[in-house]
Amino acid sequence: MQRLIILAFIGFVAQLIDGSLGMAYGVTSTSLLLMFGIAPAVASASVHIAEVVTTAAAGVSHWKFGNIDKIVVKRLMIPGSIGAFTGACFLSSLKGEAVKPFISAFLFLLGFYVIYRFLFMGSVRKKHTGKPGTWAIPLGLFAGFFDSTGGGGWGPLTTPVLLSHKGMEARKVIGSVDTSEFAIAVSASLGFLISLGFQDIDWLWVGVLMIGGIVAAPIAAWFVRVIPSYLLGVLVGGLIITTNTQTLLSTVDIIPEIWHYAVYGSLSVFWLSCLAWAIRKKKSERDKS
Repeated sequence: MQRLIILAFIGFVAQLIDGSLGMAYGVTSTSLLLMFGIAPAVASASVHIAEVVTTAAAGVSHWKFGNIDKIVVKRLMIPGSIGAFTGACFLSSLKGEAVKPFISAFLFLLGFYVIYRFLFMGSVRKKHTGKPGTWAIPLGLFAGFFDSTGGGGWGPLTTPVLLSHKGMEARKVIGSVDTSEFAIAVSASLGFLISLGFQDIDWLWVGVLMIGGIVAAPIAAWFVRVIPSYLLGVLVGGLIITTNTQTLLSTVDIIPEIWHYAVYGSLSVFWLSCLAWAIRKKKSERDKS
């Protein structure tokens, strides 16, 4: 019962973050599942199956509000699905404990990327005009593969690239990425079910993750009004880094145990510094405007 409550809380927190930022459901929930000792392939499979429901709801909502660019969705959806299915089969073929440090390392680095994205890429503008070209196809393939193998990464990898492309509205970027993610979740889930089998998936866990996400969805809509996205993005990045640091230190014996507290302390100082910088930067931008 205690584990089910924890899983519901993980689903709730992940959807709260994703609903507020338009990204990070997979990377947040997978990081937390790994921290609680769930095997990487099972963790990623559970998250993607739960995402089939959450992304479907998000896609319908974005479609109703006109937040979708059909061309971008098509260019992301097909290669993303191929990458996601391939990544799921690849991850399922590896031994859980052997691959766990590598998945945590990927998520750890992705945490820094999320912080970087919200600290420095908010005002990035490139000299592109119009809609994304065929380069969106390899982007979808790459993001889909790493979304399955890392248990998340579709939003953090595709959204910043599309946001930096001048000529696309932010709402259509988020809407197109969220809508195309439904196909990625379905393809990844099929890959995991074929490779792992139905018996290795705990459907109760999946259901509890879904329930937590469904409860969080309306709260996230209100939450995004209270906490600015740049601040929440840095908070999420720090959370991802912290949870995966614990996994890395517990599975890799490179750093002596006596130095673990120093590592946590250094990362905490870095995290707090980024939060302070984000707040100060935003205040400076408001003063200039």
